[in-house]
Amino acid sequence: MSYFTPDLFKFLKDLKAHNTRPWFESNKPRYEEDVKEPMLRFITDLGPRLKKISPYLTADSRPAGGSMFRIYRDVRFSKDKSPYKTNVGAHFSHVREKDVHAPGLYCICHRGSPLAGAACGILKRTPSGRCATVSSRAWRSGRASNAQA
Repeated sequence: MSYFTPDLFKFLKDLKAHNTRPWFESNKPRYEEDVKEPMLRFITDLGPRLKKISPYLTADSRPAGGSMFRIYRDVRFSKDKSPYKTNVGAHFSHVREKDVHAPGLYCICHRGSPLAGAACGILKRTPSGRCATVSSRAWRSGRASNAQA
C-alpha cells in the first residue's frame, strides 16, 4: 500500500506557495484526502510493526492528540507568520510519555526527501539560555533537570 503519493507532495508545494488561511480553507478537502488521511493510515498500519521493535513505542492514530503533528504552526514568537507547516510528520513516543520532546521515533515528509530518525535525548534550555542535552538515562530516571550544557 502506498501512503505518500505525489498528491501529498503537490499539496505541500502548493501550500508553500500560498500559505494563507483563505487558501488553506478552500483546499482543506485536498489536505484531508492527500495528507491527513494517508498519514493516519500509515500510523495505524505502523503500530503493530513498532511493537516488534519495542513494546514501549506507541503509534496513536487519533486525528487530534495522537502521533501526527498538527499542520498549524505556533507563530506567537516567530518572525515567520506563515500559519501552516509545509511538511507532515509523526512522533512515535515511549508509552510513559506523550510529549513530543520525549524519546521515541519520528518521521517527517516534505518536498525534497522524507526524514526519519530517533530521539534518545532531550534538548533543554539552561538558565543562561543555552541549549543543553538531557541524557535518556536522566530522562528515564526523572532527573531531566540535571542537564549538561
